[in-house]
Amino acid sequence: MMQNPVIPIFYACDERFLRYGVVSLFSLMKNASKDHEYRVYFLHTDISPEMQEATKKLAAEHFEILFEDVTEYLNSIAHKLPVRDYYSKTTYYRFFISEMHQEYDKAIYIDSDTVVQGDISRLYETDVTGYCVAACHEQAMVQIDVFGTYAEKVVGVDRNNFFNAGVLLINCEEFRMRFVLDRFIRLLHAYDFVVTQDEDYLNLICKDHVLFIDSRWNTEIIGEIPYPIGEAAIIHYIMFSKPWHHADCRFGDIYFKYAEGTPVYDLLILERDEYPPEARKRDLEGFEKLKQLAQKEIDNENNYLNVVNREKRAHDRVQIVKKIEEYERAGRFDEDVEDDPPTKVLLPDEIDYFRRGILEKVKMKVAFMMARKLVNRLIDEKKLIIKEIRGIEYFKALNSGAIITCNHFNAFDSFAIQLAYEAAEQPDRTFFRVIREGNYTSFPGFYGFLMRHCNTLPLSSNHKTLKKFMEATNELLKAGHFVLIYPEQSMWWNYRKPKPLKEGAFTFAVKNNVPVLPCFITMKDTDVMGDDGFYVQEYTIHISPPLYPKSELPYGERVRDLKDRNYACWKQIYEDVYQIPLTYLTNDADQETS
Repeated sequence: MMQNPVIPIFYACDERFLRYGVVSLFSLMKNASKDHEYRVYFLHTDISPEMQEATKKLAAEHFEILFEDVTEYLNSIAHKLPVRDYYSKTTYYRFFISEMHQEYDKAIYIDSDTVVQGDISRLYETDVTGYCVAACHEQAMVQIDVFGTYAEKVVGVDRNNFFNAGVLLINCEEFRMRFVLDRFIRLLHAYDFVVTQDEDYLNLICKDHVLFIDSRWNTEIIGEIPYPIGEAAIIHYIMFSKPWHHADCRFGDIYFKYAEGTPVYDLLILERDEYPPEARKRDLEGFEKLKQLAQKEIDNENNYLNVVNREKRAHDRVQIVKKIEEYERAGRFDEDVEDDPPTKVLLPDEIDYFRRGILEKVKMKVAFMMARKLVNRLIDEKKLIIKEIRGIEYFKALNSGAIITCNHFNAFDSFAIQLAYEAAEQPDRTFFRVIREGNYTSFPGFYGFLMRHCNTLPLSSNHKTLKKFMEATNELLKAGHFVLIYPEQSMWWNYRKPKPLKEGAFTFAVKNNVPVLPCFITMKDTDVMGDDGFYVQEYTIHISPPLYPKSELPYGERVRDLKDRNYACWKQIYEDVYQIPLTYLTNDADQETS
């Protein structure tokens, strides 16, 4: 990156805060290398000519001090700004530096509540090619959990990748190329960050384009400092740790060592000595209030990240709905419209379908406890709403093993059938569900644990494992247990129609001479808005009388007959509940199911 002949340094403050900026500037000048020229700007809208002149008297060899009134610039972009008073928010002025000073390829910004013990030219010499800024980790996010959670749950930036915006080496070229100011203005319209304000916006905009540098360049007076304070190139008196207010402020002696050499020293001493007790109390309470504010934002359902994620999920759902229409029109009923995660093949020695080992039994017990808590939470939070179960008497009357069929439209629909099984009070018969191979081998975390240990029967693309699956399913059915199989083969989100059925489920019923219990779930919009921006569906579970294989038919016809009768049950329920005839966007489906 081309070096500028002059090192530009920017402060932003109003007339009252200028006194602190003067101390910071004085310390910076005392410790800066004399091998460089420096141009220091104070961005402002209200600093009086008298205060400007008094400050400029600090100018020395190698240093030029300028006051730049940003009012005209603010007026020039006022039509872009929301109707809020940003003229008084000097903290936002750092966003204007790269646009107001096209002559600089990079620049330093420093908060006024700092002292600079190191050579500032060393910070400027940092290569920031390809980055928006060079900055230090924000210690409040790292050391205090509620702030770290705020960073992640509200702003959407990892707490360990969140920077403090009080000391920045700004890559002005990158700011201009990435339209940082325009993005900031758009965000101002979209969301008002209230905890660290400008810092939140900067972290969000510069995410993944930050060069993190040694924290000595921005040593925040908070929590533990892991090195001697003398090694701090810049000391930053953040939040409520202000030496001009509190005589017991940590490292306040360093601050006043530099303040003593400035014309504002007496003013700062007087301010500290006359700082009202009620103001001290407010400062002590202020930190707790800031934590409470962060927690309030975390809990806010309409915080920035929640809104963004909801909009993204809504957009994704809209795309899924469009894709469902395309697949229906093309007759691709047995294909999923949502991409599955990469699938690892399930090998025969990696699965015991009967979970006979002691460790497996323990995991299964834990998994069922976890699943029960999950279902209860989904019900409590109105993410799973069961209006009623119709035909439960047919489930209760079963006195043998059975294949249970159900339409597949949601990852939680098997929970609905689980609840129907529990309502049927069949304690001597266990409920199993067939799942995809990838759900067993590749699903991560909590849900992956449930997939592997909640009486699941994973299909496999491996021939030997598939043979084990078929043997286990046959044995379970003969032993009187229930096996849920989705004969549609695919899952289409919130799709209300029954799709054409595959024969696999009915083959098991015929082979083991057990009935099929057709279940069909109908849906109705509630007034509860889901996380994806769509209304949560209220389910009614319809259980039809069991269908038994007709022994008088040849084997293959028995299978097809069961499949057709199951489809006819579903079709009848669909048409009765929704009061519309079942039709598809393609005629191929009608031919396939006729």
